[in-house]
Amino acid sequence: MSDTASGGTVSGTVATIARRFWPAALAVAMAGTTMGGGGPEQVTALAQALSLLPLLYLLVETFRWRRWSWAVLAALLASFTVVEAVDVVDPAAVVAGVALAVLVWGGVRGRLFRSRDLQIQALGMIGFGAVALTGLIIDPDAGRYIVAAGWLVHGLWDLVYIKLDKVVLRSYAQWCFVVDVLIAASLVIVL
Repeated sequence: MSDTASGGTVSGTVATIARRFWPAALAVAMAGTTMGGGGPEQVTALAQALSLLPLLYLLVETFRWRRWSWAVLAALLASFTVVEAVDVVDPAAVVAGVALAVLVWGGVRGRLFRSRDLQIQALGMIGFGAVALTGLIIDPDAGRYIVAAGWLVHGLWDLVYIKLDKVVLRSYAQWCFVVDVLIAASLVIVL
């Protein structure tokens, strides 16, 4: 029996799998770079990075940049890396400042008061930001579990947006879900 007689081609099946699962494969590759015995410094870095996740959702929803989800991620990661390298100001403080500016912008434009989706993203920013801050200020041994819980809960947040297919691109939410769960696991198991 030929490939076409069974309802499709092997190459078509491979293409479908690649199209649907490339975000997960990318996530596994990227999360692998964060795993390892980094100790308290790794917990601090992952607590700071946790604040980037809701910031991306907030930016994308505020400015209606859904189709630019990946570009926003690239810009945030690059900016975060520069802020960390310069080491003049805490990256979490920069994220908090940007989030506040975005929320003020959304309020001034009136969108924050009209858009339920934006209100949810604002609450997410506040909640995940609080978890990240808590992870930064308490003892790193205890903080890693709080930060791990934040990453895991953000993974559940991503699952909601995979299902709803709104705010961010579905491919981004899929990628983020896998990254979140792997980082949460590494914080509990590896560190």
